[in-house]
Amino acid sequence: MFDVAPSELLLVAIVAIVVIGPKDLPLALRTAGRWMGKIRRVSNHFRAGIETMIREAEMEEMERKWREQNAAIMAQDAAQAGGKAAEGQTPDAAADQVAAPAVMPEVAAHAPTPPVEPAPAAPASQTDAPRLL
Repeated sequence: MFDVAPSELLLVAIVAIVVIGPKDLPLALRTAGRWMGKIRRVSNHFRAGIETMIREAEMEEMERKWREQNAAIMAQDAAQAGGKAAEGQTPDAAADQVAAPAVMPEVAAHAPTPPVEPAPAAPASQTDAPRLL
């Protein structure tokens, strides 16, 4: 993209020595290097942000495809079980109604337990009472 021939680089170096001077040239090169480092850091940060956005968009696309496939599988499973979705009902809701029993057997087998009442408080004896002088 940027082709710099050795003769062009030599010309830039000679102009820099003449314009800046040999005394201030190391300081100028150091400053230019710092600016190049800052530019690289900013461009790397920008590139990382763009890549993160692309990754997030790909994940959203994969999640959308997964949801669609899951809905299709659930609808197929509900159709095989004989359950049909009512008007306005999603296939997932119909599958849940077909798959879930009316009463959960492990809960129906147990009788409700009565609530436990707290024990009555013991009367305070004279030794527990505060003494007045």
